[in-house]
Amino acid sequence: MEHTKCLIIGSGPAGYTAAIYAGRANLQPVLYAGLQMGGQLTQTTEVENFPGYPHGVDANQMMMELREQAERFGTAMRDGEVTHVDFSKRPYTIDIDGESTLTADTIIIATGAKAKYLGLEDEKKYAGQGVSACATCDGFFYRKKVTAVVGGGDTACEDALYLSGLCKKVYLVVRKNYLRASDIMQQRVKAAENIEILFEHNVTGLYGDNGVGGMHVVKRQGETDEQHYDVDIDGIFLAIGHKPVTDIFNGQIALDEQGYVLTSGASQQVMDNNGKTLEGVFAAGDVCDPTYRQAIVAAGSGCKAALDAEKYLMQK
Repeated sequence: MEHTKCLIIGSGPAGYTAAIYAGRANLQPVLYAGLQMGGQLTQTTEVENFPGYPHGVDANQMMMELREQAERFGTAMRDGEVTHVDFSKRPYTIDIDGESTLTADTIIIATGAKAKYLGLEDEKKYAGQGVSACATCDGFFYRKKVTAVVGGGDTACEDALYLSGLCKKVYLVVRKNYLRASDIMQQRVKAAENIEILFEHNVTGLYGDNGVGGMHVVKRQGETDEQHYDVDIDGIFLAIGHKPVTDIFNGQIALDEQGYVLTSGASQQVMDNNGKTLEGVFAAGDVCDPTYRQAIVAAGSGCKAALDAEKYLMQK
């Protein structure tokens, strides 16, 4: 059975950065990329806010460069998916694709979080061509254009306000007849002159020839006065939440109500269900960050997780 000092689960900015630092520390890390090599950042066309790329960079290119850098320092890259982890005894046992098994002294969880979508076929059709789940990542591309944000919570309001500073007009599409956001966020959105709130609306589809050109909406769906019409937009942003990829860890580590991994203090140390630190297990990136969800923040936490793992191994 294969054994490694450091296993990294996930291949986004957090996982690759952890691999770079772990590799340089001579931990000879093994990284399993999972189903989406490069993480959810690869669903973005261009990254303009990551330091070191003054003219922006293609998201897939950036992730390939991070991967190559990690490989340069001795990381063994694997394309399989971790399907089960046993934290009950050390060294920890990990199943890959339900077919092979390896053991590890330390594990860095960097499985990320997936944005929730409406489930429309058009979302897949226009992925990277007007459909986004990150306003701060992609909003810059819609300067002086018309956009829509779907959602009624604080995140949706924050996204709408952010876009209102860039876009000519922003539609906030809200399924209910009220906003779930905090009072101060509601006040700010309602005070913004170029934000129009569409209460009791649902997006049923998208249209456009070379990317998103508009959205099909229904007002008061299922009611006697139900109305269907189209709204011309240049891009649509989903702000209905994220789901951290933590299902395989359920029952073994501490998660918050949304499923995000809870870490201990200022470190990336993971805790068990009893609130005690789980020796040699660390988390990094969006899987433990419900707040920022930015590539640079994920990369920073990946660095911390690798340093924590190195320190743990030195002490042991």
